[in-house]
Amino acid sequence: MSSKLFALDIGTRSVVGIILAEDNEHFHVEDILVKEHKERAMVDGQIHNVMYVADLINEIKHELEEKHGPLTKVSVAAAGRSLKTEQASVTINIRNRPIFTEEDISRLELQAVQQAQQQLLQHKDDAKISHYYCVGYSVLYYRLDGEEIGSLLDQQGDEAQIEVIATFLPRVVVESLIAALKRADLEMDALTLEPIAAINVLIPPTMRRLNVALVDIGAGTSDIAITDKSTVVAYGMVPTAGDEITEALSDHYLLDFPVAEQAKRQLQTEAEILIQDILGFDQYYPKEEVLQAIDPAVKQLAKAIGEEILRLNNRTAPKAVMLVGGGSLTPNLTSELGLVLDLPANRIAVRGIDAIQNLTKEDHIKASPELVTPIGIAIAAKKMPIQYMSLTVNEQVVRLFELKEMTVADAFLAANIRAKQLYGKPGHGLSVSVNGQDIFIPGGHGQPAEILVNGHQASTKTMIKTGDAIQLIEGQDGQPANATVRDIVDDAAIKTVAIQHTKYVIEPQITVNGSPASLDSALNDRDVIMFEIAETVEDVFKLTNNWELLKQFESFYIQVDGKPLYLPEFSAHLMINDKLSKMSYAVHDGDVISFQQQAFPTVQRIADQMNVLLEDKIIIHFQSEVLELKKMANEVLVNQVVVSPLSTVPNGATISFKEKDRSRWIYQDVFRFSNWQLPTTFKGNFTILRNDQPASFDMEIFGGDKLEILLKEAPISEQMR
Repeated sequence: MSSKLFALDIGTRSVVGIILAEDNEHFHVEDILVKEHKERAMVDGQIHNVMYVADLINEIKHELEEKHGPLTKVSVAAAGRSLKTEQASVTINIRNRPIFTEEDISRLELQAVQQAQQQLLQHKDDAKISHYYCVGYSVLYYRLDGEEIGSLLDQQGDEAQIEVIATFLPRVVVESLIAALKRADLEMDALTLEPIAAINVLIPPTMRRLNVALVDIGAGTSDIAITDKSTVVAYGMVPTAGDEITEALSDHYLLDFPVAEQAKRQLQTEAEILIQDILGFDQYYPKEEVLQAIDPAVKQLAKAIGEEILRLNNRTAPKAVMLVGGGSLTPNLTSELGLVLDLPANRIAVRGIDAIQNLTKEDHIKASPELVTPIGIAIAAKKMPIQYMSLTVNEQVVRLFELKEMTVADAFLAANIRAKQLYGKPGHGLSVSVNGQDIFIPGGHGQPAEILVNGHQASTKTMIKTGDAIQLIEGQDGQPANATVRDIVDDAAIKTVAIQHTKYVIEPQITVNGSPASLDSALNDRDVIMFEIAETVEDVFKLTNNWELLKQFESFYIQVDGKPLYLPEFSAHLMINDKLSKMSYAVHDGDVISFQQQAFPTVQRIADQMNVLLEDKIIIHFQSEVLELKKMANEVLVNQVVVSPLSTVPNGATISFKEKDRSRWIYQDVFRFSNWQLPTTFKGNFTILRNDQPASFDMEIFGGDKLEILLKEAPISEQMR
């Protein structure tokens, strides 16, 4: 047996009444009646003059009753343009807390929605949280330590952030609707939202897993709803619609607004447009010329709708866009919107009532996109009516507007329970200064509150129904912060290094409020901590008090007769992990510091550097043998000890030279180095030669000289004497 449904679409410019017959999931449109407001009784979807709207509803009701009998109940919709959308983000510190659970994420989302609600209230002086219903929200993104992340579930870090886009419906919209219906002797049978109404008849639940945008373009506003992941994720509105196109025609051709509206409608059917301007002149204009005149307005409308779709859809284009409403018939709108969203033409379409499944109509009713929303209101009110839900939160009675599957979080929003109440207070933190930088050490995180629904453990995601009793048991407060110096000093500040095969554990030098302290010193609020860590090789020697060892790395330096002499080529090479290094090089945990000592210079090397002759020597030829004549020219004392020319000189030594024998070489010096002697039996005369020239024993000789003594035996007769 069929039943009749009466529905009203109360718009900004007009009210549409519809009679729909339903029989086993099949719907038949029996009648539609459209009447325009005589006064400006509606502003942005909200009834501003209940009397005027009630009168118009009465007219429609009576006319339809003449054909279809008494009408006592009606289905209506809250206008999409009355929805308020806010974007908000919340950031919390999650350092040193357990990994994120689904309940933690849900509570963080609730906190972000309440932040959006607070932002909404800032625009109205007398607004209260209880004046708005949250009809839905969508998470735009999660961030962990500043980086966007797919989910916070099982994550750990320092900081978590969430941003949501939430949609709210002013309660006054619902109340004014009920008041207007009551004055027209009608009872609200069911309530829905206009965007939901259109979506329910055009996009069945099986299609809502797709990311699709539905745009209802009316006279004054364009309402937008986005589906994704099997639900409606966002609603929006732009105050731009069909009237902008009408006004563009009016301005260009000097037309009265109703005439311009008629001309706009001719663009759908006529090749030439008959226009009568305000001066009374009639003229035909080619359709292409009129389209050119409204082209800027069409582009502007497409841009406004496209940008709002992108904003609601997290800055990405949806998979497809459906257009309904009278303004959707605007010429070239689909192609211009495709350019804004970078979508191909076959992904944007105008949908009329012929796209609604299981729907028939009387022949006199046109299959216009304008009728999608009124029919959707009637069908949605039948299939998915929105009811009031009454329950208690901590024994406080709360009434909810059941726009979707309701959860404990929705009840908390309605009961004005702040998200912060879902956790115990964090413990008192410590504020300290570390090497001039302020650091805050948070106290312990509070334990989460316990949620019970009808006495059973629950979460903020738990589904609720009328009559449920929700109890919120406050969580425990966190412990005060408790920290030592070790907690704020990076582990890298403690280093184990080896210096010449000896291991050292080098801890930072620490002072707290000017007094020496250790890594295990407890911290108090406002403490001033200063610490010095071993960052370079020089720091390592300083903090290990290896001053003597450090001298070995200094430049090679000695004192010669009271004057400094630097010989860097004999300095030790500083090594880190067997690689050449410098005192300014960074040191890391586990490094091995050593030095590679160069061979010390000899006394002879120092004397040569100072142009000091240690040994005077010459080579001569004497009596057919080669002789080297040598004597000490200068005596050397190293650290006041006489040493040989081949002795080495250590770093930092004191050297002095003492002159010994600087006399010239003479002929008779040869006999100190030669074993030649006059034969004992020799009797006669001898001749002394130097370089084949007569010489004497006291004559000066030089290296390379040829010295000879020629013997001449005396006659035997003389020897016998």
